[in-house]
Amino acid sequence: MLADLKEWLSDFIARGLITDLTALCGFLLALLVVARLMSQKKAPANTFAWLLVIVLVPYVGVPLYLLLGGRKLRRLAARKLPLTPALPGQPELPSFYTHWPVAQTIMAAGGTSPVAGNRLRLLTTGQATYAEIMQQIRAARHCIHLTTFILGRDDTGRAIVQALAERAREGVKVRLLLDSVGSMFIGGNFLAPLRAAGGEVIRFMPVLPFTSRGSANLRNHRKIAVFDHTTAIIGGHNLAIEYMGPSPYRKRFADLGAVIEGPAAAMLHEVFIADWCFASRRPPATLRQEFPAAGLTARGTAELQVVASGPDVPGDPLYEGIVSMIQEAEVSIWLVTPYFIPDEVLLRSLIVKARAGREVTLVLPARSNHPVTDFARRHYVRELRRAGGRVMLYGAGMLHSKALIVDDRIALLGSANFDLRSLFVNFEIGLVVHSDAEVGAIKAWASELLGQCHELKTDPNRRQRLPARIVEDFSRLLAPLL
Repeated sequence: MLADLKEWLSDFIARGLITDLTALCGFLLALLVVARLMSQKKAPANTFAWLLVIVLVPYVGVPLYLLLGGRKLRRLAARKLPLTPALPGQPELPSFYTHWPVAQTIMAAGGTSPVAGNRLRLLTTGQATYAEIMQQIRAARHCIHLTTFILGRDDTGRAIVQALAERAREGVKVRLLLDSVGSMFIGGNFLAPLRAAGGEVIRFMPVLPFTSRGSANLRNHRKIAVFDHTTAIIGGHNLAIEYMGPSPYRKRFADLGAVIEGPAAAMLHEVFIADWCFASRRPPATLRQEFPAAGLTARGTAELQVVASGPDVPGDPLYEGIVSMIQEAEVSIWLVTPYFIPDEVLLRSLIVKARAGREVTLVLPARSNHPVTDFARRHYVRELRRAGGRVMLYGAGMLHSKALIVDDRIALLGSANFDLRSLFVNFEIGLVVHSDAEVGAIKAWASELLGQCHELKTDPNRRQRLPARIVEDFSRLLAPLL
């Protein structure tokens, strides 16, 4: 009996010590995670949301943050070659820029310098984008390199894979880089024809099995297609029927893209090479040996600035470029985006410009494909309207276009949405347009888009009902993590 009592006491003490040690280790780990969180340049709302999860439910918050919470891959940023390559024979820019402060801000934050000698052509419909991609695939002589977030298991995705396979069989180098989350349901059988023809397919930062190369939250949202090093297509279009196809489709998103020829296309190719080599663990030199420097030949008069932003760039050139564009505005700011969840700096910059009498126009879908973001945007939309901003709602379907036009003299397009995930977390690609003719073309597209919109007229000072306020506040709390 006495022996049994001693054994029970020993087990009780041991279990208590193990529990205390577990609690101590958990506390120390939580402290380390909080220290890491506070050291990163996150938006305040994002930081606060993670702190709530870590402090209130540490056994969930700590592992969740370790899996999803990282924002920068410091080793990758240090190891990756700069995305500002010295391009021999690059056409010189004019010595004076109307918006040189914007270009300088982007360069100082880690972006590329502007380059002259380009040709830019807009793609404003899904049919035009599909036709252009298929034509470029058929015309390529040496290489076809594509990055996409979503490859659809539909007629559009199947047709593009088949076209790529045909060119691979003919000896063209074909490489397809898919984000492992955005294209999660694309199986090996769907891609088998391309691989069997000699094409290469790699998934970017697979989540399963989980690797230690970075956070599973860091997704490649870039959409880049480069043909023969000389021609590139970028924008918001994924390779799926909702975004593009040979014929009209009732549920197709309204989107914006561009065809670029010249030195800027070569710089976009450098972004692809960096992403491909990271995902495939190959040295960049092996890919660069395949391509001549043909992309550096001047093709037109467009002055363009390629802006890669994300965990592989030390700074935040896309975000800081947007802030600079807004703050430099003297007449007007037109912003087109599917999701409007800005941080405090961007929101206040827009509000200040609206109060100063600048024309601030925000174009949004009446209803997006993510209802939680529609609830989350309500607060920011009300604040902007109270300051005098105009909000236009696109009612002909889902608006997926992304563009910023300032003073009819400088514009931005690309893959990034105007939300915290795109601006601070994702791998994104943007193109700043400095030349008047091309900015005018983007403004003309935006003016036509406004013709399909109606202005939001509800009273921004009207008090919201309690259920709506609860849903809105909860959506705003989740917004930094979306």
